[in-house]
Amino acid sequence: MPRAGLDRSAVVALALAVLDESPGGLGDLTLAAVAARAGVAVPSLYKHVDGLPGLRRDVARACVEDFTETLDDASPADAEPEQRLRAMADALRDYARRHPGRYRAVQVGGWPQDADATAVQVAAARTVTLMAETVAGLGVPAARHVDAVRAVRAALHGFVVLELDGGFGMPDDVDVSYRFLVDGLVRGLLATSDAPVA
Repeated sequence: MPRAGLDRSAVVALALAVLDESPGGLGDLTLAAVAARAGVAVPSLYKHVDGLPGLRRDVARACVEDFTETLDDASPADAEPEQRLRAMADALRDYARRHPGRYRAVQVGGWPQDADATAVQVAAARTVTLMAETVAGLGVPAARHVDAVRAVRAALHGFVVLELDGGFGMPDDVDVSYRFLVDGLVRGLLATSDAPVA
């Protein structure tokens, strides 16, 4: 039966449900999959979204906003700086495990070059600001905030993607390795507070 009251937000919600069943991210998102879930023909979706590119932009924005809210909720601004970074890292990892498709959608690049992706760009800027505030709390010099955000993102993203893809085949406890990584990030960022900027 076709869904009654189908609109843009409903289509995005259905697309998010497709992502939740397809851990590959936006690459797995098709209009056909969303239409099948909605019980309508593919052309019916064009009344509500700007084709597949528009749907992917809407879904990416929704995923980035959800991801950022998750990080923000886990790491309140009044927490101790080290605790805040650790909580943010834990929230990122947990989000990736619970919503691998949405997590991968958050990581898609190219939005800054897409003139139609302003909403995604704004949402992503909030994520970066949240991370920058967190590293600033650890005493990272302002001139190194971008470097620190990139380092944290690269380290955590690399770990969780390897984990999602089954890349840790040794029998050693992965949680211990994860904690080792986060401890190293905290120590490294704290060390920059006294380091001169080259």
